[in-house]
Amino acid sequence: MLAHTLSATVVGVDALEVRVEVFVSGGLPSFTVVGLPGAAVQESRERVRAALKHLGAAMPPSRITVNLAPADIRKEGPAFDLPIALALLAAERRLPARALEGTLAFGELALDGTLRPVRGAINIGLLAAERGHRTVLAPPLNAPEVAAVKGLRVLAPRTLAEAADHLRGRLVLVPCTPGPPAPAPSVPDLVDVRGQAGGRRALEIAAAGAHNLLLTGPPGAGKTMLARRLAGLLPPLTEEEAIEVTRIHSTAGLLAGHGLIRHPPLRSPHHSSSQGGVVGGGSPPRPGEASLAHRGVLFMDELPEFGRRTLEALRQPLEEGRVTVSRVGGSVTFPARFLLVAARNPCACGYDGDPLEPCVCPPGERQRYQRRVSGPLLDRFDLRVRLPRLTPAEVLARAPGEASAAVARRVLAARHRMLERQGALNAALAGAELRRSAALTSGAHRLAHELIGRLRLTGRGYERVLRVARTVADLAGERGVGEAQLAEAAAYRDG
Repeated sequence: MLAHTLSATVVGVDALEVRVEVFVSGGLPSFTVVGLPGAAVQESRERVRAALKHLGAAMPPSRITVNLAPADIRKEGPAFDLPIALALLAAERRLPARALEGTLAFGELALDGTLRPVRGAINIGLLAAERGHRTVLAPPLNAPEVAAVKGLRVLAPRTLAEAADHLRGRLVLVPCTPGPPAPAPSVPDLVDVRGQAGGRRALEIAAAGAHNLLLTGPPGAGKTMLARRLAGLLPPLTEEEAIEVTRIHSTAGLLAGHGLIRHPPLRSPHHSSSQGGVVGGGSPPRPGEASLAHRGVLFMDELPEFGRRTLEALRQPLEEGRVTVSRVGGSVTFPARFLLVAARNPCACGYDGDPLEPCVCPPGERQRYQRRVSGPLLDRFDLRVRLPRLTPAEVLARAPGEASAAVARRVLAARHRMLERQGALNAALAGAELRRSAALTSGAHRLAHELIGRLRLTGRGYERVLRVARTVADLAGERGVGEAQLAEAAAYRDG
């Protein structure tokens, strides 16, 4: 007796359709799973056996073969428990085979038949909608995110028994509605920041044009305080961006019980994090902090304390907006288009250049400390700002700073100007498109010649200055880039 149902496996952030075929025949009792199953899939035999026995449908002493097609793709995770159990019931004529047509099922089974959530549920829902499958059977904690995909009828049985009764027509499951948006990251307000007008201005420019920002200054200058407030200046995600971000977080298993992520994420890995933890890796590959910060902010405090290989691995996503993890069995690509904000001390003791506190680093130590961040990585920062020590008047100031909401309104207005003009944020511009969007006035053109020589700018360095200048002009509502905008942008190359 043969039966089948449809399920899916997640590779990277993409779901691939899998046909779960079950054949029950005579012979010595056995339960075999073929089709490149991973360890968790192999263990599904025991979970399915216990769940069916708890249901009162213990498996007969037969030869059972489960094939997961296509057979040349590795299947990982426990999501195949539910489809295997349903196809097995259909093969034994305990379920009508037609009831499984047009239905895609996934979910992990507890030993008592309860359905547990799995990773990548919304990715599977997007695949089902793309392939035209009308109905998806999903665990209750995964159903809210799958229901966010338009055009799907998402059913959430709590147990294998409820799923079987629904397919037999004995129980009517009510389709799920999209869950509430995932909670926004807790971001403090800029109103708490005293002084540091230059740092606040750089933060606004970074948020408006999606420019990477490096803050350098002595301990207590407010580097971390400023950086942690950047995500609060970014506008909410569009529908397309929300789906992109939600797919990544679902793949990482961080979304159970919620719908789409509507706010830019904020990720802040510790400097002891491994390369795989920051850029992604493992077996099977999982997204790292860089991908979890997609369309949001990746904050790296104490930048020189991160491993050299970890920092160099960030160069690809900073340029290409994606991370490729290669393994013997193939490569997986994760989206990773994030706004990088980093903070560092000027030297190991933190007081190099401070007028009040002398530097105590041994000779050569400052250079060794600064060399931990390579020149090519440093060049990826459009904005490099040196923050001074706060003055006594700034520390004791009673008047609050400007609130994040006010700055966010200017950021949103500037982004509207960018998108209307060129369809992308300024940080993404390059080549002829950049020069067309950032047309210089005659005075700014003469200043550009002077700046290239004085700052020893490479072609890429000049383009970064030009992109920042275009953002400064957008914040001011200017059509072209003048001398004032170009001079301000060049000032952010000295940090």
